[in-house]
Amino acid sequence: MRTAKIIECPRDALQGLGRFVSTHQKIAWINQLLKVGFDTLDFGSFVSPKAIPQMKDTVEVLEGLELEDSSSKLLAIVANTRGALEAGKFPQIHYLGFPLSLSETFQLRNTNKSIEKAKSEMYEIHEICMKKEKDLVVYLSMGFGNPYEDAYHPDMVQGFVADLVSNGISIISFADTVGIAGPKDIKDVITPNISQFSNVEFGVHLHSRPENCMEKLLAAYEAGCRRFDGVVNGAGGCPMAIDELVGNTPTELIIRLLENHNHPLKIDKGALAKSKELAIPIFEIDNNCH
Repeated sequence: MRTAKIIECPRDALQGLGRFVSTHQKIAWINQLLKVGFDTLDFGSFVSPKAIPQMKDTVEVLEGLELEDSSSKLLAIVANTRGALEAGKFPQIHYLGFPLSLSETFQLRNTNKSIEKAKSEMYEIHEICMKKEKDLVVYLSMGFGNPYEDAYHPDMVQGFVADLVSNGISIISFADTVGIAGPKDIKDVITPNISQFSNVEFGVHLHSRPENCMEKLLAAYEAGCRRFDGVVNGAGGCPMAIDELVGNTPTELIIRLLENHNHPLKIDKGALAKSKELAIPIFEIDNNCH
């Protein structure tokens, strides 16, 4: 049985909040998440504070994390070579994540770059990662379609992936950025890519409405995916989604799915419960997706 990985994403949950969450509160929450036993924590980002003001204290948060007794690895998002060079200074960070869109419209909105320019910068970031002994995770935004009427087909995705793999990218996560994918869409993307690129680690970052969270997770699992992004309580989501019910996949559902399929998980349920408690005042939510 292939090892399943849960990527907990407090960064994604936090970045869209309108009010600034204090550095102290972020540190306390992420330190609690470090005790749960997740494979990786997507904890912060090295992007312009003008673009993502919520993440302007990522370095301070990193300095406050208690990593000695945690098995979890850290991932930070970068959007350009400047951010990659900054993140590369910190040995505590194992992964750099780079968002690359399959939609030209979204790529321009998200990073003010064309897809081709973003890809060129991504390959430069890959070089930085190799020099700094870090792994690059490429997130394919709008991985299951887009709301902009930009061209899209699962075959396009496979061709896109082929280009990435030929240039040395080995971890790719498909993102349902605005929560439009159905189970068939998910399988139509994941199944052929896993079949063709057996040495690549494929993951999913699925934004969902409450009623279709589990069916989307199950579709990804049945297609062969074993790397899942989530957030405790399902907090956060893409600000582009507009629909407030489109949020991150609740980590609790991912755990349930993997346990139902007999995957051995080293999850401390007590630490998980405490992390859920700490998240509630941060997001002021009562999520009903689980």
